[in-house]
Amino acid sequence: MHEITLATPGADRAKTGASNWLARAGSAMQRYRRVILATQWTVVFFYLFLLIIPAFMPLPAEDAHLYDNLRLFAQFLFWGIWWPFVMLSTMLLGRVWCGVFCPDGALTEFASRHGLGHAIPRWMRWGGWPLTAFVCTTIYGQLISVYAYSQAALLILGGSTLAAVTVGFVYGRGKRVWCRYLCPANGVFSLLAKISPLHFAVDEEAWKRHAGRLPMVDCAPLLDIRHMKSASACHACGRCSDYRGAVQLALRAPDREILATGNKDVSTAEALMLIFGLIGIATAAFQWSSSAWFVQMKTAAAAWLIDHDAFMLLQDNAPWWLLTHYPQANDVFTWLDGACILAFILGGAIALGAIVLTAIRVAVWLGGDAKLSWQHLTLALVPVAGMGIFLGLSMLTLTHLKAEGIALNWVPTVRIGLLVLGTGLSAWLGWRLIVTRPAIRRLLAYAMFVLPLGFVDGIWITAFFG
Repeated sequence: MHEITLATPGADRAKTGASNWLARAGSAMQRYRRVILATQWTVVFFYLFLLIIPAFMPLPAEDAHLYDNLRLFAQFLFWGIWWPFVMLSTMLLGRVWCGVFCPDGALTEFASRHGLGHAIPRWMRWGGWPLTAFVCTTIYGQLISVYAYSQAALLILGGSTLAAVTVGFVYGRGKRVWCRYLCPANGVFSLLAKISPLHFAVDEEAWKRHAGRLPMVDCAPLLDIRHMKSASACHACGRCSDYRGAVQLALRAPDREILATGNKDVSTAEALMLIFGLIGIATAAFQWSSSAWFVQMKTAAAAWLIDHDAFMLLQDNAPWWLLTHYPQANDVFTWLDGACILAFILGGAIALGAIVLTAIRVAVWLGGDAKLSWQHLTLALVPVAGMGIFLGLSMLTLTHLKAEGIALNWVPTVRIGLLVLGTGLSAWLGWRLIVTRPAIRRLLAYAMFVLPLGFVDGIWITAFFG
């Protein structure tokens, strides 16, 4: 496998105008920390306002619009703008959302500065929390229709915020313990940031050359900045910019971090998060409501229950916080609906994840390269997985826009273009990782790697174009 050297800042290195501008932007983030704090608390205010107030308002009338109904406006901002474009921004800018805008991050850090300051327990450091939290939050959100109702959004998002404040108050001292270990979106952001062209680059040699002692950087996500080579955990808050003349905001190629990563730097938990979380759970969660397979499964199950005089699962008496229950909107889930949604998402995620995992492991076996583990090769799927997440969330954006009568003739072309972009970058990463020298077995391995890319694209194309 080719040895890749990360670009690092240094006084003796010629810089382009763009890199100079970025370095100055990073320095400004460090100098004007109060502006970032003011931005965070402004976001907190609007977040809490749009989260709490609409939940106590009546359901919108059929002729309501985004511009005249706060519930619809809040739903559009949260699920049509916020989440899809936070995902896109993470792929383009790194975790700037986490470090500059996230309300949960600001609140948990504030609580930690005034809290008990207990040590982080061992159980909290378990590597499986990102996948577990993502799976539970995603499935629960589908069961209570979090995208459609403000009460459900308050329960999911508000519950996450309350948990963030509680964890911050109990653990750490002015740190973001919640963000580092328990946030349901942390695993997603960590993976997507790997392909960001922007990152805070660290020059270890410049760090060593710097004379004198300086106060430690107040790094909220608890990073070892001196040895930081990945954008995954960095919140891009700018606090460490210019520290010891060794840290700067810089550009890099989107493929650089994944190609430079070593086997030991990729955990099995991280690889499984990508395969079964971003690809498996997310894809199934976005598509169950429009899937013919889901309808056939539920119809067959209902027929069987009726034939056997078992009507309990056909009742619709579940509370709204357990299953969707809004009779006034003619939107009520039966217990069978809930069971089928759960079975479809979990079953679909396991099946899709198993196909992808098998293909990746076979590709590594065929390639016969001891320097490439299946966990490392899995990272090549980040672009196509990230684009799938964005396309799935943007379906909600388009639903709102369509309801407002906005022409969407351009959508199919953009969707195809984004799929091609994500798939192309994943295919390029796979090629660079597998085909490091001409060999038939390497080409066969690459062909096996490409199979899940085509499979995932096929699922999305079927969903979009029937």
